[in-house]
Amino acid sequence: MCSGGCAKCLGITLIPLAILSVLANILLFFPAGKVAESNDHITKEVFYLGGLLGSGVLMIFPALVFLGMKNNDCCGCCGNESCGKRFAMFSSIIFAAIGFAGAAYNFIISAVAINKGPICYMENNTWDYPFSDGNYLKNHTLWEDCKIYKPGKSELNTEIIITWNLTLFCILLLLGLAQGILCAIQAINGLIGTICGDCKCCGCCGVS
Repeated sequence: MCSGGCAKCLGITLIPLAILSVLANILLFFPAGKVAESNDHITKEVFYLGGLLGSGVLMIFPALVFLGMKNNDCCGCCGNESCGKRFAMFSSIIFAAIGFAGAAYNFIISAVAINKGPICYMENNTWDYPFSDGNYLKNHTLWEDCKIYKPGKSELNTEIIITWNLTLFCILLLLGLAQGILCAIQAINGLIGTICGDCKCCGCCGVS
């Protein structure tokens, strides 16, 4: 398979991952699936938009570029076959770096959010972060310190908000990791394509 064909496969894979990242980030704006009464009741890392911008919008551009790489296979530019192939693959390296940066941003934000835990409604009628250093991940008895605010009701749910926050940020973490790996693969693939040039002439990537 030519390097352009490989890039197209990576682009096809990145698009659904980007869409999932956007959806996961949007869901985080609704703690436990409910509309928050105030932005102060939403975990701060959600507003950093790691999934929406980093692994979402910023990932669409590399994905679209990778998708178009197949059309640049051995086509050339300005009458020079090798020129078009090499320039297209070199440009894909730049976009792969952009995609990798977006994925890394999402990964870091998600990791921080998981370690920090969600903002919670406390028994003293305030909103705060009761967890630190990821201690709540191993000790589930600490989850009782986090509650969902329900005006007019004495009983508060002690688990759903943590599960909601943890699950969605874990999804974003894995999506960012997968996108980063795919962009790194395309950077290597693009470098090979830049060096080899026209797949017909070079015989690289398994094409003779």
